[in-house]
Amino acid sequence: MKLWKISLPFLLVTLGVNLAYAKKEPKYEKAHQLTQDQAALVEKAIAREKVVIKNIQERTPLVETYIQDMKPDEKLYQVPTNDTYMLSRVDFHKSFTDKPYAARTQNKHGFFKGSISALANIGKALHLDKETYNNDGFTQMMFLDPSGFDQQHYVFSYVRREFLGSVRTWEFDVHPKVSGNGRFTGRIWVEDQDGNVVRFNGSYTESASEDNTKEYFHFDSWRMNMQPNLWLPVAVYVEESQRIEGGKTVGLRAQTHFWGYSLTLPTRESENVSVQVEGAVDQSADSQDMTPLQATRAWVSQAENNVLDRLVQAGLLAPPSDFDKTLEQIVVNLAVPNNLNFPDPVHCRILLTTTVEATTVGNTILVSKGLIDTLPNEESIAAVVAFELAHVALGHHIDTRYAFNDRLLFPDEASFQRIKMNHSDNDNVEASKKATEYLSASMYKDRTSNAGLYFAQLTERGKALKQLNTPKLGDSLLKADGTPWLADLAKTAPKLNQDDVAQIAALPLGSWLKTDPWDDKEHMLNAKRYAPMNARDKMPFEVTAIFYKLQRYEDAQKTPAGTMPAAAAAPAPGGTN
Repeated sequence: MKLWKISLPFLLVTLGVNLAYAKKEPKYEKAHQLTQDQAALVEKAIAREKVVIKNIQERTPLVETYIQDMKPDEKLYQVPTNDTYMLSRVDFHKSFTDKPYAARTQNKHGFFKGSISALANIGKALHLDKETYNNDGFTQMMFLDPSGFDQQHYVFSYVRREFLGSVRTWEFDVHPKVSGNGRFTGRIWVEDQDGNVVRFNGSYTESASEDNTKEYFHFDSWRMNMQPNLWLPVAVYVEESQRIEGGKTVGLRAQTHFWGYSLTLPTRESENVSVQVEGAVDQSADSQDMTPLQATRAWVSQAENNVLDRLVQAGLLAPPSDFDKTLEQIVVNLAVPNNLNFPDPVHCRILLTTTVEATTVGNTILVSKGLIDTLPNEESIAAVVAFELAHVALGHHIDTRYAFNDRLLFPDEASFQRIKMNHSDNDNVEASKKATEYLSASMYKDRTSNAGLYFAQLTERGKALKQLNTPKLGDSLLKADGTPWLADLAKTAPKLNQDDVAQIAALPLGSWLKTDPWDDKEHMLNAKRYAPMNARDKMPFEVTAIFYKLQRYEDAQKTPAGTMPAAAAAPAPGGTN
């Protein structure tokens, strides 16, 4: 099984080793014999790996991959030059197959390119050789070796014990006994209670030839205890800092996230799904008549509820969370001083995508996880919320055709095409003017230049990160020409200064929220915040390495991590830490 293969010069000159001499050196260090306890844990890990594969085959998770090509930079070490984004619902029932979420608009530069599978698209994005790339290889990073992970094929060397969060693990270095394509080589972390492999870090071997000139990408794969004795993949980080392409030294960083493990998939014989709205309230006793205006608003609300439920079912929208209340408090902070008396409460929800986007559905403001993660402070969040609140106040509601339930009977992967939630350019122009008015009359009026700094940074990085700024469901914060809709705020911002560590214009991806991969709920990161020490620490909008503080399922239920205190009493994201 081949995975993400590229041609690279064999850097023997750089390593300062003569080729002939290198061939005489053993490829791996001699392994020390395992103790009885170590060997027993390895056998447990081998058995549990088969269970993991079986459990994954029973699931249909969403798989999101975001890739940034990087180039060297003297001051910042590396900066992104290009990006690629993909999202699929993957069905592992009998084989590794996927159903990509089709683009909202069909063109060669769109979200997905025609009907090519998402897994093949990842290979193209990584500039891989078509003849040597195998679609199954992408999914291999979820596993150590689906067909031969055992002591007949691998050598295990004990390293040490280490805690990953509150989970105690035993580390082993692993390499194949016989070189061959697609064999794992690297390090594994095995939790000491049941023998589950919770993390593995390394790459895959190419062939027995010592002078082989091709390499696989290196990756760090993590699993999480989602249910009792059920560990499943949650994320994979890929990095190559010095690969040669077209004679130039280039880098690459990528994150793949898995969620929606508890989602159900329609029967494979049917393309349609049904929408079930839970928590309906019986209002038959309410005999008050409705005016035409009230009836119209109720009709819009029916379309809103249908769409929100459908997005949750498709794994694209998080269920209501505590963080929603934080955003709703900001709505209050804007609405009260501007005398906005909405007949129904304005709610906020989180889209689960990494793309930077926001929109409204009736009286509900939707903000993507990727957008929230990169916003550095409360005033920046308030600027985004003000923009969407203006859409609500101006009556820019969702198409009411979705009030008819049958309009939402389509496969999950057609969600981007079949649900239209973006606003027109005219709507966005109107909303941007209103948003500026709302902010000027609010508690954020003296801090709008900080919000403007975010939009200035977004504009600067938007030239390279086009896919990050291409919305899948809602609206981009940037116009087609690359300037922000809230341009008036950007004009008030100070000049971007890389060397000023106190100036935080935007944060790296993944800075505030984490998605529960089982039930799709969003939680605040329970992490200590450190101020950057230099320009390299800022990393605005960048993909970074991932590291989880793992917990066993039972412990997580006792002490849920990442809960957010009441909005009025808690510092907003981006506050001083």
